[in-house]
Amino acid sequence: MLGSEIRKDYIQDKYVIIAPRRGVRPHEVAPTAPQKVVPPPCRFCPEKLDQEGYVLEVGGNKVWQIKVVPNKFPAVSLENPKAYGVQEVVVETPKHGTHLEELSDPHVAKLLSTYAARTDAIAKDKKIEYILIFKNAGGPAGASIQHAHSQIFATHFLPPHLFDKSQKVQAYKLRTGRCVYCDVIARERTGPRLVFEDAQVIAFTPYASMHNYEVWILPRRHLDNVTLLNDAERLSWAKILKRILKKIAALNLPYNFYFHQVIHDEDQHLYMKITPRGSIWAGVEIGSGLIINPVSPEDAAKYYRS
Repeated sequence: MLGSEIRKDYIQDKYVIIAPRRGVRPHEVAPTAPQKVVPPPCRFCPEKLDQEGYVLEVGGNKVWQIKVVPNKFPAVSLENPKAYGVQEVVVETPKHGTHLEELSDPHVAKLLSTYAARTDAIAKDKKIEYILIFKNAGGPAGASIQHAHSQIFATHFLPPHLFDKSQKVQAYKLRTGRCVYCDVIARERTGPRLVFEDAQVIAFTPYASMHNYEVWILPRRHLDNVTLLNDAERLSWAKILKRILKKIAALNLPYNFYFHQVIHDEDQHLYMKITPRGSIWAGVEIGSGLIINPVSPEDAAKYYRS
């Protein structure tokens, strides 16, 4: 790809400058610092966690595979009317030092089932409007504990930028009669940004990627939330998620993944964003809101396919 190109997000008024040549400029400051490895047991190891919280998966020998516990330092809680909500931690494995991409395909599929079970339970609270499921992997991505875990964050209000996004998605449907993300899937499955596709899910690098090596995973079916995924979709999702995370690990990059669930919007199209943290947003990004991405999504997709 020659030169720079300004690109707009599929639906929102967000702009990215894809500038591949910036990736070769010299760096005198390391973008990320190495993490100190913390030996077990940590507070998410079985020795410390014990019977705290909800045990969602228990084997015959009482050894759990995945455990969900309340966040000990929540920003929102059911007891606080001024910041009402739920924060939970999903401990993805009892094995300290084992990363998500190293777990078996059925185990990762079970993690998606756990997200679904908690989404279903939390959504029964009529005050909850929004559920975010996310993972911070690596210190620069916001992780404070190394033991493999992800989180569930639910609030009684919808963040304004997601309300704006929901309105734009609905406007697109009123104008065209179609879901914008179903149209995006149709467009990306035949283009240079395709990473993976089977009968159940698709993964691609988005046209206006805000992060180096950003990639999305979506179900091929138009599904509103994670509770509607079937067994085959969860297993396909697990396989491609692991493949992507292994490629990110090979780059030695921290990452986040997340997906939004708006409780009272039953016509969403579920998608997971995986955002490696390979660049630091500086003056242009913070000052103007324009993001400069030195890795084109086409090159990123080529890397994931290799």
